Amino acid sequence: MMLIRPIQSYDWEALWSLAQQTGPGFTSLQPNEPAVRRKLEWALASFAAKEPLAEALYLFVLEDLSNNQIVGLCGIESAVGLHDPWYNYRVGTLVHASRELQVYNPMHTLTLSNDHTGHSEVCTLFLDPDYRHGKNGSLLSKSRFMFMAEYPQCFNENVIAEMRGYVDAQGISPFWEGLGRHFFTMDFSQADQLSGQNKVFIAELMPRNPIYTNLLPQDARDVIGLTHDNTTPARRLLENEGFRYTGYIDIFDGGPLLEARIKDIRVVRDSRYYKVNIAEQQPQGELFLIANTLLRDFRCCLTAIIQKDNQIITLTPAIAKALRVKAGDALRVVPLSSPRSL
Repeated sequence: MMLIRPIQSYDWEALWSLAQQTGPGFTSLQPNEPAVRRKLEWALASFAAKEPLAEALYLFVLEDLSNNQIVGLCGIESAVGLHDPWYNYRVGTLVHASRELQVYNPMHTLTLSNDHTGHSEVCTLFLDPDYRHGKNGSLLSKSRFMFMAEYPQCFNENVIAEMRGYVDAQGISPFWEGLGRHFFTMDFSQADQLSGQNKVFIAELMPRNPIYTNLLPQDARDVIGLTHDNTTPARRLLENEGFRYTGYIDIFDGGPLLEARIKDIRVVRDSRYYKVNIAEQQPQGELFLIANTLLRDFRCCLTAIIQKDNQIITLTPAIAKALRVKAGDALRVVPLSSPRSL
């Protein structure tokens, strides 16, 4: 059984192991031990806070209960850019036209932006390659929306997701080579790691004026808004939940930024409360996300269920134990993929 739960201090070794597998472009979890330890401490403090922190990080792990192995990680930042500036490029259009010369040339531009300051962000989604099968990725990603549905007071009404941009088989980013390198004079991997630790240098070195994309090399233009091959399934999943690309990209690799209103996300919109009944019956059929209603002891899993009536669902003792619920407790329930309710 696969279970989502808040990260704990004893998960350090597993967290560090995952950080060493992420690869270039995965800004939010690089193999930098001090940075990873700060992330763990931030998450622990966020869950322990009596009142929601202005800038909280809710970090969750995916645990395989059959062997007690941590195989995945996902997170939510309650607000971005309140302390360190949040930068991206806004893709816009400028028209150069002359009626007398019969010239009309629309041109795409990139403008440095802080437009998403204060938005919540779903982030740090990573799954062990050996577990990239079945519905593990869907559980890992969508469990965050179950938490957001239960605790909307902890988040902004708008949420974003940065998608890793295209990088070739050699780890080279065409977008970085065509644009960023001219201003930073360093390799993509080095700049990407630095951005995860301190974004001040971005403001110091990036051009403040709009950049005309037609001045960039063709291979850099071709990957604007393009997603890394390994990230394409995650993008598709978010788009199916209601996220949309609205013309903002990462300043380093050109990857797309997706956004949505939390209340419009399908899992949030369609999830409902049901009371727990416990029995040995083995459910079959459609899969549902089910989560308890606890903050510090949040649990979420994926299972078929037995519906007793409109207000009660039946779970096996093993699932009830994993979710830390007893008969009569409330659960939040939603179909994994289908928009129809129980």
